[in-house]
Amino acid sequence: MTTATRRLALFGLLILVGGAVVGAYFFAGDGRAKESRKAGASKAGAARAVLIGTVTAQPRTLEIYEEVVGSLENVMDPKISAEVAGRVTRVLGFTGKKVKSGELLAEIDSQDFEIQSRGDTAEIKRLQALLANQERVVERQQKLVGQGFISQNALDEALAQRAVLREQLSAARTRAESTGRSLGKTKVVAPIDGEIETQVVAAGDYVKVGDPLFALVGTQRMRAHLLFPESATNRIRPGLTVRLESPAAPGRPIESAIDEIKPTVSAGNRALDAIVRFETDDGAFRGGGSVNARVVLEMKTDALMVPEQSVVLRPAGKMVYIVANGRVAQRPVETGLKQDGLQEIVKGLSPGEVIATDGAGFLSDGAAVTLAQPRAAAAEAKSASKKGKAQ
Repeated sequence: MTTATRRLALFGLLILVGGAVVGAYFFAGDGRAKESRKAGASKAGAARAVLIGTVTAQPRTLEIYEEVVGSLENVMDPKISAEVAGRVTRVLGFTGKKVKSGELLAEIDSQDFEIQSRGDTAEIKRLQALLANQERVVERQQKLVGQGFISQNALDEALAQRAVLREQLSAARTRAESTGRSLGKTKVVAPIDGEIETQVVAAGDYVKVGDPLFALVGTQRMRAHLLFPESATNRIRPGLTVRLESPAAPGRPIESAIDEIKPTVSAGNRALDAIVRFETDDGAFRGGGSVNARVVLEMKTDALMVPEQSVVLRPAGKMVYIVANGRVAQRPVETGLKQDGLQEIVKGLSPGEVIATDGAGFLSDGAAVTLAQPRAAAAEAKSASKKGKAQ
């Protein structure tokens, strides 16, 4: 074989190898394109499925209520005044201090009453001695009358003296008791559990009987005034359950009931005044403040309540979307009361059916859907994944 022939054969071999390489490249590229088109179609199908949240329709008890804002007042707010005259020697109470019943608030000079108390004690002892002696006299004279040595008149006089001494002793004891009461009144104490609203007196002041010393308010027993329009006369009645909540402590309601309704309508605002009495240890309820009240008018059992966003308004009316097998079915419903983000369904839905909530506004009849994983389930799946990686 000549040199030219060998060169020609080698050139032909190179052309064959190059053609095979180019063919293999285009064949592989066509396969990748087909796979890419399939993946794109799959992603497009997934994108068309709407991501929604769901809820199962369940009956529940529905409270029909009316909310109002009322005012508070303290049931007990005694004004403490001086019960004896004298100079104030010590003051222990001050504005804003919380006190217990019987706690000492102030003291008034008691020296005059102590002196009088000692005089009363001495007088009682003197009369007791005289009465004891007169008892012995009566006893002797009764014996002498029996023996005929003295007349009955002498015995009667001795008996009269004894009666006088007995009455004098009783009067002395009464005066001593009065002095003791006055002595006790020199110590000013709190009549109830509460808080001092105003301190009027100061140490060194001279007070007369009836002079104001402190203003006290009871913080436990309260009264709420709830004002309703005249049109509520037929709805509001004593005994209805009321939940009271202070604006200063939201989320901590106190349950009570309407105690009474004033028989007349207020001339100033033409309002019906419903009174609620309750007790509380919570400092958030203060006299003169406001209170949020929810009056339960009626209890409706087996009410079918669903989230508001699950009810969608369409040209044909209100609709919900029933979820089954990855798709939804549109169903018309009739609604009732709306309360706390929930809508009552009175017709068109049965208990136990699963309906779309979040995303329901983007749905149409027969649409494919993807269910959002509940937060609790998502957290559990994430925890399980972390444990698998750790192992």
